[in-house]
Amino acid sequence: MRVHPRAELCIRLVDEDTMAVLHEKWMDLPGPTDVMSFPMDELRPGTRLTSHPRRACSATSCSARASAAVQALAAGHATEEELLLLTTHGILHLLGFDHAEAEEEKEMFELQRQLLLTFLAQRGRGR
Repeated sequence: MRVHPRAELCIRLVDEDTMAVLHEKWMDLPGPTDVMSFPMDELRPGTRLTSHPRRACSATSCSARASAAVQALAAGHATEEELLLLTTHGILHLLGFDHAEAEEEKEMFELQRQLLLTFLAQRGRGR
């Protein structure tokens, strides 16, 4: 996606109480959510690479994997796969993707699906 190869990404797994505080502070919404992303620079896919790396930080809630485990169970897949989905979702938000509008949601979720399927397929070959 043409992000500088030296870009930095920080992923934090936090508990539900911490995520609830972040969600209220930054989104003015009560309770926890599953993913929040906090870009430090304006990362955008397909933009010209610069000579200096860009940095980004994403906070992802899994409450010691509990939230991811609950969501995974409801979706019928493993907790590890849910964590991969949440991580991919957060990274796409850092890259400027959103799902507030129907067309945006379609684009973001299709890209998310493609990235996850590609990663899982490549990971399966490396075992």
